[in-house]
Amino acid sequence: MDTIAPTWLWLFFVASVLVALFVDFVVLRKQGAHSVSVKEAINWSLIWVALSFAFNGLFWWAVYQDHGTAVANTKSMEFLTGYLIEKSLAVDNIFVFLMIFTYFAVPPEFQKRVLMIGIVGAIVLRTVMILLGSWLISEFHWVLYVFGAFLLLTGIKMWWAAGKEPDLENNPALKLLRRWLPVSKNFDGEKFFTVENGKRIATPLLMVIALVGLTDVIFAVDSIPAIFAITSDPFIVLTSNIFAILGLRAMYFLLAAVAAKFHLLSYGLAVILVFIGTKMLLIDFIKIPVFLSLGVVVAILAITMVWSVRTAPKLPPARG
Repeated sequence: MDTIAPTWLWLFFVASVLVALFVDFVVLRKQGAHSVSVKEAINWSLIWVALSFAFNGLFWWAVYQDHGTAVANTKSMEFLTGYLIEKSLAVDNIFVFLMIFTYFAVPPEFQKRVLMIGIVGAIVLRTVMILLGSWLISEFHWVLYVFGAFLLLTGIKMWWAAGKEPDLENNPALKLLRRWLPVSKNFDGEKFFTVENGKRIATPLLMVIALVGLTDVIFAVDSIPAIFAITSDPFIVLTSNIFAILGLRAMYFLLAAVAAKFHLLSYGLAVILVFIGTKMLLIDFIKIPVFLSLGVVVAILAITMVWSVRTAPKLPPARG
């Protein structure tokens, strides 16, 4: 697996992620169970975005030292494009989280812990999948066509399913979990197990964790091939993916407050997946520049979000 990043930058990236997770967990533990305000979510979202851009700046400098300005510009653009794609697809992931939390009526103060565990699981899962994917592509070039066809079909399927509520009640995974584990009807703080009538049984929070983990797997399968259409460098694929995930918790609480205003976003994400899948299928015939890919993704997101806000359903007037 060839990569343009020097060894010291790999080590710096790993150390940065560990420090970021440690800080997040320490802050979480000190705050205890509490509802995250929109202001707090905005502040943390800005911090994660700023850290991502700062890392991309460091990446540009490292590549510039060894390969010059032109290569550094291209590689940092690949990181930015990959980051934006993964961040965009994470939004759809967040809407599924919101639906799961709503279905199980998870109190807001308990959602932070679930999201943090989900983020750690997603980081481990995606690291393994990205390194495996990079190896497959380096050994078998035709895998790119498989990824492209998969993304194309996924985009079409996402467009078809946009606006429809998933049926959790008939979810096979949830049915299997309930059959395998007795589940309490009530929460017991942030505990995953509780004791009822002398027996140790699962709480609804454990069901939520299981479904969030399953959602991570499904979205990883969708999103990881997407970034391989931008670059095959495992360092860029991994770092842009992980930095997009690190801000997922803050972004969840931010979007949860304005979810209704972005009701058309799934359609935009579907178009992005179709574009990326097509780009990957044509990779040996038509070379689409990175800056053009970035422009298309930004344009689709901007149009979708503006149109969503303009057509958002109006809330009924408050009664005096």
